[in-house]
Amino acid sequence: MPAAWILFDKIMAELTTGESKSASTKKRELSMEMRMLIAFILMGAVLFVTPYFYKSQAPPAKPVAEQTTKQAAEAESAASRVAERPGTTAAPTADPPPPVAGQAEEVFTVENGLYRVEFSNRGAVVRQWTLKKYSDSTGKPLDLVNAKAAGKVSYPFHFVFQDKKPSVDLNQVLYQAHPSADGLGVDYEYSDGKTWARKSFRFTKGSYLGEISSEVTEGGTSIPHLLGWRGGFGDLAVTNAASLGHSLYYDPAEASLAVLDASEAKEAPVSHSGAYSFAGIEDTYFMAVFLPKSNGSVETRTFSDTVATPHVASEEPHVGVAVGGDARNEFSLFVGPKDIQILRTVNPKLEQAVDFGFFSIIAKPLFLAVHWVNDSFVHNYGWAIVLVTILINFALFPLKITSMKSMKKMQALQPQIAAINERYKNIGMRDPRKQEQNQEVMALYKRYGVNPMGGCVPILLQIPFFFAFYTVLTVSIEMRQAGWLWVSDLSGPDPFYLLPIAMIATQFLMQRMTPSAGMDKNQQKMMMFMPLVIGFMFLSAASGLVLYWFTGNVVGIAQQWFFNRTSIAAAAAEAVQPKRKNNRK
Repeated sequence: MPAAWILFDKIMAELTTGESKSASTKKRELSMEMRMLIAFILMGAVLFVTPYFYKSQAPPAKPVAEQTTKQAAEAESAASRVAERPGTTAAPTADPPPPVAGQAEEVFTVENGLYRVEFSNRGAVVRQWTLKKYSDSTGKPLDLVNAKAAGKVSYPFHFVFQDKKPSVDLNQVLYQAHPSADGLGVDYEYSDGKTWARKSFRFTKGSYLGEISSEVTEGGTSIPHLLGWRGGFGDLAVTNAASLGHSLYYDPAEASLAVLDASEAKEAPVSHSGAYSFAGIEDTYFMAVFLPKSNGSVETRTFSDTVATPHVASEEPHVGVAVGGDARNEFSLFVGPKDIQILRTVNPKLEQAVDFGFFSIIAKPLFLAVHWVNDSFVHNYGWAIVLVTILINFALFPLKITSMKSMKKMQALQPQIAAINERYKNIGMRDPRKQEQNQEVMALYKRYGVNPMGGCVPILLQIPFFFAFYTVLTVSIEMRQAGWLWVSDLSGPDPFYLLPIAMIATQFLMQRMTPSAGMDKNQQKMMMFMPLVIGFMFLSAASGLVLYWFTGNVVGIAQQWFFNRTSIAAAAAEAVQPKRKNNRK
């Protein structure tokens, strides 16, 4: 028996006698509970310490033949488990897949109420992806695929390989097509007896969401790969279409949306990997993104493809993207509009792709308000912008009243300010007495509670909403090709320039009605050119943005007219008049 156990027996024997010496050497009997506690403590100590002093003996070795057989069985079992797991490389299989291929190039079409997708079995790729409810900037059906790029890069959903490539070009071979019974999907398969590849597409009626999977092996060994969409994307008829395309991915760990353009891959493709919620390609209003079905790492690769388009004959760098990275890729696939309601229905994660930018704290509620007014009342986004602008201006009216009172006071103080300026009229800007002049003017403002910057408040209040409306019109597909009266597209410029002209006219009128305190005649003349400058800037701006500013001007004119005819204006002017002294004899 080990020494530790002998020691344990001796201690237990002493405990059973019930004798223990105390500090006064007096013997007393331990209670049963105390004995059990000490026993368990010592037992645990013995069990913990024993392995450090006594090593367990190894079992006798099995015969070599038996061990080899067992290891082979375990290796085979492990290989089969690896082969079933996406993104891994399986061991070579004994039986290569039998030859499978198409006999001639064939086209297969999937169509529902939302889109029409045309497949080709040469490379198992998509040649057209037309969204039925949207048209391009020329009014033609919107095809998201750049067919002109096919001569330089492959069609969408072609294979993109990493380090190891198969011995045959899988983007050019003829696959055997297996359409689904409901006509909403197709499987493509190819094998030459050594290299085997498969792609599977599945779609759903009434949804922009589908499913896609792919797998490649050679000699029984899985080959990691990506699926690419290159040569541009989206509405290629729009002006500067090449600059509006981006690759994108959303990293939930960083809670950030990464957006890359073609210039970032000018020298070489740019790769990123992570547990992304989605990754793909976009333009301003549409996107094609892969949504991983697992939480594993996904690779996304951005390309710069110098290609022509059906609308621009000269070649320009367009963005391209490839997503995947595993030997077997399985994704949900969204190809459609960046409509927030649709994105929420399909997958809430996709809403992150509609980026309202720096002013999102204002822009997103503003968009929701315009959208709600459109759906609930006017059923026109132009009139919705008008109503929301009126509501915003009336909500800010109390602040505007304060600004108007301050401007009225400044106007009434001009005789007193002129008297101060008269006393210092012959001094230069560097004269120390100039500071005394400024101090007297500021003391006068302070005495009557006048804010010299109060006249800037109306403009400053409009600026955040101006940028918010600009963002809404830039990223909201609801505004794209939304008409209002003579305007056919609120996200584009007014073709007849009527809105910019109306905006300039109302800007002039509002400026004439606003008190111009503290300005000489030359300054007032210069300020009269400001509406022309602003109007020139708005000539090519989105019609919805000009409509917002014009509506704000009209409401501002009405508010200023109302204020000028109230007792509040008269009281504000009277409050800064110097008190008259009563001369009593």
